[in-house]
Amino acid sequence: MEYVAVLLPSLVVGLIFWFAMKSIFNADKSERQAEARAQAEADAQVEAAAQAAGQEKRQPGTRPDLQPNAREAFPPAGPSAPSTESDK
Repeated sequence: MEYVAVLLPSLVVGLIFWFAMKSIFNADKSERQAEARAQAEADAQVEAAAQAAGQEKRQPGTRPDLQPNAREAFPPAGPSAPSTESDK
């Protein structure tokens, strides 16, 4: 009986921790599923709008409004000269 009295508090705390972690992981899983469904619906709406407008088909999972413009994303190549008084 002494062993039960010693181990029981640890077992109870372990079970509480296990249930807490299980509920956290289940909540995270359902949140990821909801996010994936919302992203798929948004992709379908964008695809339908693009087809209605007659635009080309895009890759799934990409958003055209977030694609970098080549001129903005990469500055022109070449050495950069220090500014002089004539540049101002």
